Amino acid sequence: MVLWTVVALAVVVAGAGTAVYFWADGRVRTTEAFGEYAGRPQAGKGTDWLLIGSDSRATLTPEQRRELHVGSNEVRNTDTLMIVHQGDHGTTMVSLPRDSYVAIPGHGQGKINSAFALGGPKLLTRTVEQATGLRLDHFAEVDFLGFVDVVDALGGVRICVPAGGLRDERSGADFAAGCQEMDGVQALSYVRARYSDPEGDLGRVRRQRQLVSAVAEKASSPAVALNPWRAGPFLSASLDAVTVDRGADVRDLFRLGRGLRGAADGPEGTERALTVPLQSEGEVPGAGDVVVWDRRRAGELFAALREDRPIPTSDLKWRILERKDVDTVPTVVPWPSRGGRPGRPGGRRGVARAVPGGPGGIGR
Repeated sequence: MVLWTVVALAVVVAGAGTAVYFWADGRVRTTEAFGEYAGRPQAGKGTDWLLIGSDSRATLTPEQRRELHVGSNEVRNTDTLMIVHQGDHGTTMVSLPRDSYVAIPGHGQGKINSAFALGGPKLLTRTVEQATGLRLDHFAEVDFLGFVDVVDALGGVRICVPAGGLRDERSGADFAAGCQEMDGVQALSYVRARYSDPEGDLGRVRRQRQLVSAVAEKASSPAVALNPWRAGPFLSASLDAVTVDRGADVRDLFRLGRGLRGAADGPEGTERALTVPLQSEGEVPGAGDVVVWDRRRAGELFAALREDRPIPTSDLKWRILERKDVDTVPTVVPWPSRGGRPGRPGGRRGVARAVPGGPGGIGR
């Protein structure tokens, strides 16, 4: 959800003029998102952002929690995580499923989204850096309420729900198939649904990218961009929704949004919109359902980003993975052994654990 907020914000700022630009720059909220530590990856080529949507309920009233179907859990997790790389070959965004099982510094193994709850932005950025081997340059966050306010300020967005519709009691989603207008609450339930989606977290990643395109299209339409009574409230809501690292400003957000708009509009499976390659999915005691990255292919992907090399689209390994491409494990996450691949004859199953070059070690 942070992704489309940044895209739409950049669209409006780009056409708003110098006075609005400086006003917006003074409104940007910042946080301490990075810290130095031993073994931190060296800076690569290009610019790398970590974009997150947080599911914090701390500022929500009981009525808002009921309306948004977010419950009363006070723990801050991340509902959306994306790495965005900008370089000589354009903008590439890589979705990191929130259930990715990685090493969390000082806390052992766990889901990547829990790093935010355990140590805020600093621990999350360190976790992502050590899992990918990338040195992040910038960070941006949007929370639940900000998500809803921005969509409502746009007057809603038009989303086409795939055949079969989408119903998820946990998120509040209840949509028939077909194109329809969604307000902020409905859009939030649409992109958060995963328990009834047969693709789980991967399906949610697809819907998030679908919403990026819808919001970018609406924000750049004359009805918004050229209408001060619509553009003003939208810009204000967007600025209130976004928090960035202390080194970022509106200029950085504009450059990011300009690149993201093209990446979001690109077809699925291109080098501009990817999901980190996955090896397996399953359940880990104490952590629940998790997914494990394919350490070789993920390592190659992040190495290409670090060196600002083009990602070869002719190789199927770079496409967005379908659920059928991922080994499914009944109760635990397997790791390869000399006997064979996980989930295949000769492979060994066991509780997921850190291994050299595996999650928490890619690219190091």
